[in-house]
Amino acid sequence: MSAPDQPLWETFNHSVRGVNKQLNQDWCAAEGSGSEGDPLILSVADGHGSAVHARSNIGARCAVDLFTVQARTFAGLARAEGPDGAHSLSWLMNYARNELPRQLVAAWQEKVLAHWDRHPETVNPAAEPPRKGQKLLLYGATLVGAVLTPRMFAAWQLGDGELTVIDADGAITLPLAPVEADLGDETESLCSRQAWKMVRVHWAPVVAPDRAPRMIALSTDGLSKSFASDEGFAQFMTGFDQRLTKDGRTDGVRGALPGWLAEAARYSGDDTTLVAARRPGPIAADDGAAADERRSDA
Repeated sequence: MSAPDQPLWETFNHSVRGVNKQLNQDWCAAEGSGSEGDPLILSVADGHGSAVHARSNIGARCAVDLFTVQARTFAGLARAEGPDGAHSLSWLMNYARNELPRQLVAAWQEKVLAHWDRHPETVNPAAEPPRKGQKLLLYGATLVGAVLTPRMFAAWQLGDGELTVIDADGAITLPLAPVEADLGDETESLCSRQAWKMVRVHWAPVVAPDRAPRMIALSTDGLSKSFASDEGFAQFMTGFDQRLTKDGRTDGVRGALPGWLAEAARYSGDDTTLVAARRPGPIAADDGAAADERRSDA
C-alpha cells in the first residue's frame, strides 16, 4: 500500500508532575507521521511511585523506550515482503496479541535488571541479596502504546491509564478499558508475574485511508482521575478533538495543553500525561465543546 496519499498525523505530548510529588514518575513519546515508511508510534508509561517501587521512574522510561523499538519492528513486519509475499493481517494480529507482549516484557525485565546490576542499592552485607522479583518490583510501571500504519492500527495496555480513539465520524471509544475497574491503587504492571499474559490488545485493520481514526490519545490515570465521572473524561477528550477540528490549527491547543494538564494534576494529585495524534481534516462547522470546559465538582 502506497504511503504518499496518506495524511500526515500531528502529535501532541506533555506531562505534569503531581501536586506535592518530588519526582514525575510518568514518561511518554510520540514519533512518526503514519505513513508506511514512517509509522505513527505513541506511548505513555506511569511508574508506581511508592517506596516499594523506588525506581519506577526509570522503569517507566525503559518501558517507553523499549515499546518504541518493538513498535518500529512490528510496523516493519507490516510492510515487509516475506518469501510468500507480505504478511497477512491474521499473521500480524497473532504477532500483536502474542509475540510483541512477550518480547516487550522480556526486554523490559532484562533492561531494568541490567540497571540494577550497574547501580545496586547499598545493603547490609549480612543480609541476603534481593531476589529477581524484588528487583523488578522496584521498577514497576504501567504502559499504554499504539502504532498506526496505512494498513493497520494496533494498541497495547498493561495496567491503568486510557487509550481514547475518536473515529472518522466523531464517535469516541476506549477500546482497551478493562471489563472491571482496578480496586484502589492496585493495577497490573510490567513487574507482575507473567505480565505478558495481562497485556490487553486492540487490533483494527485500516480498510480505507478516510476510515482511519481521526484522533488517538494515550493518557495516564492522573488525567481520568481528575474528573468526577467517566463522562467528564469523555467530554474532555471529545472537546479536545472538536477544538482541533473546528480551528483547523494546532497552535492554540498546543499552547493550552500544559495548563489543562496542570489543572488536572491539581484535581487528581497525580502525575498527569497526555500523548495524542490527530489526522488533519476539514474544519468543522459546528461549535462543539471547548477542550478546556471545566469539570464538575466531585
